[in-house]
Amino acid sequence: MIELKRIEQEQDLQAAYKVREQVFVEEQQVPRDAEYDQYEPVATHYLATFNGVPCGAARWRTTEKGVKLERFAVLAAYRNKNVGGQVLQAVLQDVKAAHPEKEVYLHAQLPAVNFYKRHGFETEGEKFSECDIEHYKMVYRG
Repeated sequence: MIELKRIEQEQDLQAAYKVREQVFVEEQQVPRDAEYDQYEPVATHYLATFNGVPCGAARWRTTEKGVKLERFAVLAAYRNKNVGGQVLQAVLQDVKAAHPEKEVYLHAQLPAVNFYKRHGFETEGEKFSECDIEHYKMVYRG
């Protein structure tokens, strides 16, 4: 069973960081200092568990351009079990309730573009690279 929570306790934040560490730093070779940034304290963070095991993480924050969804990560063993979809839907629900007037966008890695398209996002602009990983900006059209 997948459970999702907006993080309010330090232990849950540490569990989310551990998921991100495994996916981004270990699996994708993102430099640790690029994974964690000055927005950690101001972002709204989420943790997903599957049968009680922490397996997914995400965050969002407001920017000058709208609301940016970031750091979506699901451990390899839990992919294709709808963890990512449930995390995304919960985040979108919270963001739309908190900021209904703002544009919602993200930077999607190439392998994730179709996932986000299935959930109402469209690519915008040219492909670009972050941490040597190709991305597209995607905007939520609902």
